[in-house]
Amino acid sequence: MKTYKKYLELNDDRFLIRLIDDDDCDSLLEVYSDKMALPFFNSDNCDGDNFYYDTKEKMIEALNFWKLAYERGWFVRLSIIDKSISKAIGTIELCLRTSDDNFNNCGILRVDVKSDYERFDMLYDIFFLIAPMAKEALGCNSIITKAPIYAVERIKALEEIGFIKSNNLMIGKNGILYYDYWVID
Repeated sequence: MKTYKKYLELNDDRFLIRLIDDDDCDSLLEVYSDKMALPFFNSDNCDGDNFYYDTKEKMIEALNFWKLAYERGWFVRLSIIDKSISKAIGTIELCLRTSDDNFNNCGILRVDVKSDYERFDMLYDIFFLIAPMAKEALGCNSIITKAPIYAVERIKALEEIGFIKSNNLMIGKNGILYYDYWVID
């Protein structure tokens, strides 16, 4: 797996994407306790974690795990900072998938945002910023991300960037099947 270090900061006029920081805890708690955002989070193959953190202690625990995962090379979690309010409005996770299914050696891109950012214009800007560098950062040929059928704004943004709905299912731990994946080569 290639190093993420070269890609730990991306920005445009609206957003800054950078490595998570302890100072993001309070604003990320707003994201991960947002029940309206929860259905859009991709928790496939995450050992039962649904990414709903409703206390500061749970958010601190998640941040600590995300930092450990980065240090060990499992995945990287980046904060999405809205420059207009100078606070985190979500996170991005990148990891390389090794599996026996059609998504072997694909990069997984998870984008979690507060519910009021689950809009085409916001999601387009975020995916447009992260998707082009994700393949190089992970050393893979394709990137996959999840967008369930009800994620209409997200799907519109993904299609605009060039993601295509995959007919393949992801085979997770213990043979669990996951669907609603979109791919870009």
